[in-house]
Amino acid sequence: MNRTFKTVASSDISISELMLPNYTNFSGKIHGGYILSLMDQIAFACASKFSGNYCVTASVDTVNFLKPIEVGELVKMKASVNYVGKSSMIIGIRVEAENIQTGIIKHCNSSYFTMVAKDSAGKSALVPGLILSNNNDVRRFYNCIKQISLKKEKDLHEEEFDYTSKESLENLKNYNIKLEFL
Repeated sequence: MNRTFKTVASSDISISELMLPNYTNFSGKIHGGYILSLMDQIAFACASKFSGNYCVTASVDTVNFLKPIEVGELVKMKASVNYVGKSSMIIGIRVEAENIQTGIIKHCNSSYFTMVAKDSAGKSALVPGLILSNNNDVRRFYNCIKQISLKKEKDLHEEEFDYTSKESLENLKNYNIKLEFL
């Protein structure tokens, strides 16, 4: 299987960026799409650093925007490899914003990006194994195993909705919709 192993700490990476007015949305807060772009960049850097290969984003797990980010705040992102498969890695990312005048730091969001290592021919490349060095590493790894298991279970049990069935359409009455077929 994997011949080399690396510690979680060897994958640690962080970035900081001052939030400027040109990053705002129509409500004057920092645009979520801009934050997602930064998260994708740090996930790429973390995965590439750990694997030694070019990496691509395979999926992004839920990103809940917990608190808005304001113009003038310093955004800090921290990332590390939390789980490895054969060619894939789950990168945990934490986003915090610091008011540089008051020093108050707020947790804005966390997410998990699944990244896949690619070789020079564009084929999936093996990644090093993961050395778990402390309880926090074990907790994060185990949480990834649970998340993968939940995804697989959901995929197995997902029902195919028969949108042509009158009975299926009747079941939609409990939702805030109105059916108007032309």
